[in-house]
Amino acid sequence: MTALPLEALDAFERHLRSERGRSEHTVRAYVRDVAAFLDEVSVRSDEDLADVSLTDLRGWLGSRARAGAARSTLARTAASLRAFFRWCERTGRLECDPSLRLSSPKRHRTLPPVLAERSAGGLLEVAGLAADDDDPVHHRDRAALELLYGTGIRVGELVGLDVDDVDLGTCVLRVVGKGDKERRVPFGRPAREAVQTWLERGRPRLVTSGSGPALLLGRRGRRADQRQIREVVHRLLVHVPDAPDVGPHGLRHSAATHLLDGGADLRLVQELLGHASLATTQIYTHVSVDRLKRSFEQAHPRA
Repeated sequence: MTALPLEALDAFERHLRSERGRSEHTVRAYVRDVAAFLDEVSVRSDEDLADVSLTDLRGWLGSRARAGAARSTLARTAASLRAFFRWCERTGRLECDPSLRLSSPKRHRTLPPVLAERSAGGLLEVAGLAADDDDPVHHRDRAALELLYGTGIRVGELVGLDVDDVDLGTCVLRVVGKGDKERRVPFGRPAREAVQTWLERGRPRLVTSGSGPALLLGRRGRRADQRQIREVVHRLLVHVPDAPDVGPHGLRHSAATHLLDGGADLRLVQELLGHASLATTQIYTHVSVDRLKRSFEQAHPRA
């Protein structure tokens, strides 16, 4: 971190949080990247910002690369610096943005392992069997997994759900995603049944005066957190033969892949997942293209 606190860095942090609506994780990462760079080039006051050059920025990224930083880390660092200096210019702290021509390595857009449809079904079957013991937490686990796979929402969005965010009549969730953007996401009958069972036979046995409106609760009645749900996914997947060890995000990837395999429109999947850019959703299309090629090779006489 910089030796002296910079007013600009503090203001930039407030800008990311309040005006841009960035997540706490993103805010911390951006501020950490910028602070490390400013420390490296000995920027100790707001007046020193004018001395930063494109050469300084490229040199910093180069040193990070030589130190073994991953492409994704370098890409995020470059994005952090561009966001900071663009903001400095817009707010009058700089006359010229030195990061205008700063490029960064493109991230390898690779899809993490996804579950086959059979494995996803097996995972949900295991969760259903576990809930047969009528343990309230097992009812919660089943509802959580049905919602994760049935909607493709992020695990952070899942644990942030309140009871009133679930409309069992229309089978629609009200989800607040990144940047506090709200969207409506449909879910199917299996998820509806699992959530209804949780609300009738699980949640009432765990709820306390401090539970608030949280949909999913832990054994002590507090809102369930991401770690708890992540542990459930890993623990139950052990009982699914040949399934890769994916976490909640793997269920999100699986849901998106299976939607596209089933013929869903790419823009529909983008809306369901809450992606700001269609390019983010397109990472899933290669799976459907591979499937199309296999079908073509099997069916077309000139393949």
